[in-house]
Amino acid sequence: MARTFFAATLFACVLSAQKPAVTPPEPPEEDESLAPKVYALNPVQAKKEIVVGDQYFKKSNYSAAARRYVEATRWDPGSAEGFLKLGEAREKLHQYGPAREAYSKYIELAEDPKEKDAVRKKMDKWPDDKSHK
Repeated sequence: MARTFFAATLFACVLSAQKPAVTPPEPPEEDESLAPKVYALNPVQAKKEIVVGDQYFKKSNYSAAARRYVEATRWDPGSAEGFLKLGEAREKLHQYGPAREAYSKYIELAEDPKEKDAVRKKMDKWPDDKSHK
């Protein structure tokens, strides 16, 4: 009986002395298409997105054009042209709230005061944000 007690005590001591198993951190995502996209300043890529967006806009596919213009503004947040065209596409989709945001950003970035005034006059003609959702 003493041997069993001694063996059980020894076994308990060995188990308590062991460190708990540590799970290794997950490796980075292998499928790059599932990883979140990282945007760095790239005016060339922004211009490409605008050109493709213009093609969609000419075909009256305004939602696809808007997606491309959003991509362009992510690649180059200082692109007044990207925000202007995004506002135009959202206006065609009757999304006046997002169009107003894009046009406001355009007004901040644009240099030509005549174009700024034209955009402001256009926005003044729109219905209130609350009446159109």
